Amino acid sequence: MKRIGITGHRFIPLEAHGHIRSGLRAALSAHGGGLEAFSSLAVGADQLFADVALDCGAELTAVIPSDDYADDFTEPGELARFEELRGRAAREVRLGFPHATDEAYYAAGAYIADSCNRLIAVWDGCPARGLGGTADIVRYARDRGTPVTVVWREGLRRL
Repeated sequence: MKRIGITGHRFIPLEAHGHIRSGLRAALSAHGGGLEAFSSLAVGADQLFADVALDCGAELTAVIPSDDYADDFTEPGELARFEELRGRAAREVRLGFPHATDEAYYAAGAYIADSCNRLIAVWDGCPARGLGGTADIVRYARDRGTPVTVVWREGLRRL
């Protein structure tokens, strides 16, 4: 089974969602059937990827960084969306950090990079805004030799 993971920005301009969904679909479809998709199901890139992966018939593995991770979903509808995707996951990996910290997010990104044959990065190419950000996980994956496919719309900056 081909294992593909995601790292990416949480705050993506709405006008980029269609382009990013198309890029994710193309990246996943290039590998045919028998896919396992790894995502932390965060708002933004993680959820877009999970949606597309499930639509492509992939088995979803939810990587949950901390015991209080659900507390990060504070905007209306975010928690319900997280729980809906989590409920559709074939597997769940809980990393066991008590609190959602930068270290927990980095560990989740590293776990995903360690578990996959390819990492997809919804990334504008800019540095991470904190430990465990997209740039950190892209660097981690590349340092360990995991191929990385970047999906982004040129000229667009994250929010």
